[in-house]
Amino acid sequence: MATAPRDELSAFVDAVVLDRSSPVPLYYQAAQALEDAITSGKVPPGTRLDNELLLAEQLGLSRPTMRRAMQYLVDKGLIVRRRGVGTRVVQPKVRRSLELTSLYDDLQTGEQAPTTVVLSFATQPANPGVAAALAIPDNSPVLCIERLRSARGHPIAKMTNYVPDGLIETTAEEFETTGLYRMFRSAGIVARSRDLAGTRANRQGVSRLNSKL
Repeated sequence: MATAPRDELSAFVDAVVLDRSSPVPLYYQAAQALEDAITSGKVPPGTRLDNELLLAEQLGLSRPTMRRAMQYLVDKGLIVRRRGVGTRVVQPKVRRSLELTSLYDDLQTGEQAPTTVVLSFATQPANPGVAAALAIPDNSPVLCIERLRSARGHPIAKMTNYVPDGLIETTAEEFETTGLYRMFRSAGIVARSRDLAGTRANRQGVSRLNSKL
């Protein structure tokens, strides 16, 4: 089977920086880095990624770990595997509503014992940037939640999210035991990936949602 040219594989490999001291699973670190590279255009549509074993070797990962990262990209619709064609990066599509998982969910699934400390939890006026992302007037009330997320006792992310005031009924204590997306689902709210801006760790997250109550 033909494999990707060296320059294509290099672009894919260069996009991945792994922190082996982090409790975040290596497959998830690799998958998130590759997802960012694909959606940003650093790794363009059409790139062939047939040699999974070579990718694993270049990243210093086991083949099962690499396979799990690639399956994550398949599930996200960012790469496709077809018999006789191989594995290729595809053009990211405008996505339909889907169930998103938070870092808390992924860490919990990976048995990483996630814990959260709420640093601040308060309603405040939306600044122009937040208001624009939420498509609401400036100074509209929004709930601002700042959290420190840890896994197995080690801090891994500081997160800030803004949610339209009144969208969900919650308390600071609830944010210490569950993730934001899980709260949305419990409230019957469907969050779409294209409606979430910069919600990954160490970025400012703004959540614009469709409610199906």
